[in-house]
Amino acid sequence: MNKQKTLRQGQILKLVSREPIENQDALCRRLRAGGLRVTQATVSRDVHELRLVKTDRGYQPLAVEAVPAAPALPRIARESIRDLRPAQNLLVLKTPPGGAQSLGAALDAAGWAEIVGTVAGDDTILVISGSERQRLAIQKRLQDMLQ
Repeated sequence: MNKQKTLRQGQILKLVSREPIENQDALCRRLRAGGLRVTQATVSRDVHELRLVKTDRGYQPLAVEAVPAAPALPRIARESIRDLRPAQNLLVLKTPPGGAQSLGAALDAAGWAEIVGTVAGDDTILVISGSERQRLAIQKRLQDMLQ
């Protein structure tokens, strides 16, 4: 998949998870307002590929029962986090070797609005927030889980 398509489909998923989008025309308008150049035909293909369905609350991802549940964040945080290091709007989490991927996945699945993204290596996770204030909120939530 090319980068533009990946970005566009990611933005579509973000939009439909945050607000009701009732039709493809509205979705096109929201994508264009976000700076993406799209056509209705492209959005139609994306909706099909992403398996979005129309509901009374707008487009929603088709429920897939075979997806395994992500581990509970509080449990995995207590088991994995060995150190938290703040750096402006970033938070660096240290884990035992091999522990970063599962903690990163649990953080992503938690859907915290303050988290812009995470990057997980083998034993280190970089948590990116939009501001230092948001980083402080993330840090406090994680520290509360560790107690």
